[in-house]
Amino acid sequence: MTSDHEAEDAKLERLNDNLAKVEELSQRLVAALSQKAPPNPSLEGPGQELYLKAGTAMMAEMMQNPSKIYEEQVAFWSKSVKHFMEAQQALVQGKLEAPEDPGPEDRRFTNPLWRSHPYFNFVKRQYQLNSEAMERAVAEIEGVEGKDRQRLEYFTRQIIDMFAPTNFLGTNPDALSRAVETEGESLVKGLENLVRDIEANNGEVLVSLADKEAFSVGENIATAEGEVVFRNRMMELIQFSPKTETVHKTPIVLFPPWINKFYILDLKPANSLIRWVVEQGYTLFVVSWVNPDASFADVGLDTYVEEGYLTAIDTVKKITKEPAVNAVGYCVAGTVLSLTLALLKKRKDTSIKSATFFTTLTDFEDQGEFGVFLTDDFVDGIEEQVKNDGILKAYFMSRTFSFLRSNDLIYTPAIKSYMMGEAPPAFDLLYWNGDSTNLPGRMTLEYLRSLCQKNEFARDGFEILGEKVKLSDIAVPVCAIACETDHIAAWKSSFDGIKQFGSKSKTFILSQSGHIAGIVNPPSKKKYGHYMNDGPMTNADEWYDSADFHEGSWWPHWDEWLSGRSGKQVAAREPGDSKHKPICPAPGTYVLAKPNT
Repeated sequence: MTSDHEAEDAKLERLNDNLAKVEELSQRLVAALSQKAPPNPSLEGPGQELYLKAGTAMMAEMMQNPSKIYEEQVAFWSKSVKHFMEAQQALVQGKLEAPEDPGPEDRRFTNPLWRSHPYFNFVKRQYQLNSEAMERAVAEIEGVEGKDRQRLEYFTRQIIDMFAPTNFLGTNPDALSRAVETEGESLVKGLENLVRDIEANNGEVLVSLADKEAFSVGENIATAEGEVVFRNRMMELIQFSPKTETVHKTPIVLFPPWINKFYILDLKPANSLIRWVVEQGYTLFVVSWVNPDASFADVGLDTYVEEGYLTAIDTVKKITKEPAVNAVGYCVAGTVLSLTLALLKKRKDTSIKSATFFTTLTDFEDQGEFGVFLTDDFVDGIEEQVKNDGILKAYFMSRTFSFLRSNDLIYTPAIKSYMMGEAPPAFDLLYWNGDSTNLPGRMTLEYLRSLCQKNEFARDGFEILGEKVKLSDIAVPVCAIACETDHIAAWKSSFDGIKQFGSKSKTFILSQSGHIAGIVNPPSKKKYGHYMNDGPMTNADEWYDSADFHEGSWWPHWDEWLSGRSGKQVAAREPGDSKHKPICPAPGTYVLAKPNT
């Protein structure tokens, strides 16, 4: 009897402790939410014009072909009521079981209760039937075409995903089971996680994808040895220490995107492209871009070219005493590398011997999945935002990229953190993903308006540092690596841009997987394969159909291509020289700056 009383007393004490925590957390939650800035409607969803077009098309269809709407409604209600009756029939017979479940399969509903329990099964199947009806209605709307249709389908999918029963405590069996098992402790921890994220993001809800305490840049990630050998307001230039006695004569300068930080290429020794390149006997320099604040508001693409690309290349030539470099550009940095190549061609400057592009778009005619955010309603909102702030804050970029994969990068992490009370995982890739950067105001608008929307580089020419440049101006040998399931830089769009280069030597490699995993794909993993085709780059589908598939990473094939353009072997070079003495060890200081600094 005494032990029962003690157990009850312990439960009551835990309950009181949890209630006290909830009260404290609720006060913090209210205080954190009060810090939220007034929202900019243009950055919260599509403009009213899209709704108007869709509504007008739907109304026109109702007037012209009402029977079609009635048929769709009858079909939906028939399925919905039929499932309701099947569920009721089992309960009438005294059976606490769900009717036969024909699917479809969905990894959000892996808990057996979604199939076996009548309540959860009913909620799931009704959600699936509603989703199916919404998708069919949108797919059959006439009079909405092109970009408008793409956006209508995308935002419809967003609404469907947002209202999934897994996203709500009362209809999530995993979260409810965890709450019972932990006597409510999981919900308290979930509230703690929610409050922490809102406090960290000035009143905005941005779920933490990784344990921020598990990693320290320069200590257990981004640990490749090297030295910062040059610094200006735009960048730090890192020269990595050699790992071979001799190296290729021509050095490599790698330009990572400034939307994120360079250490995606040096997360850990086992998958570090930076380490691998050095181990193959190359002198490697990598640019680490500044994380800009409002003082960089007037920095444009021309600034990145002049104070970034051209300055880095000139510095590398001085340190290595070589007349030319091999350049590499990743994502947006590849796009601006292509502008730099065209500019150098106009200037008759041969400082770049060859160029490699990782997941790079240069022709934005087909903008892929990201195109839903490149219309005037969103870009007008961004323009208003950067005029006020001087920069596009990291929060907006992080949120936008997350919504391209909302189930993986928003809802699933939020369920685990806020409803299950789990701590974010110690996952280096997700830590890097959350270590985001601001973008200068002028550069952001030039990129979105002139390159993405107007597609000037692929059409009439893009003005940069006094020259009008086109894709056809690029003449150096190029190797481009695109990724088969890339949702940011679609491989066919990348292909279409590269094929317009004026280069006589063009090599295109298609890696399996996506924007990151397809590039950070070390040979030791033997994970993703790649496609190659020595034929002419005329049509993406034809190229793919006749391409040869190769098991494993594309890195060795790139090494083979690059080594033939990198000269003879010379003695390995230690970082810096007498005029460019090491400033500080890699990974430098710019990479450590956070968006709010």
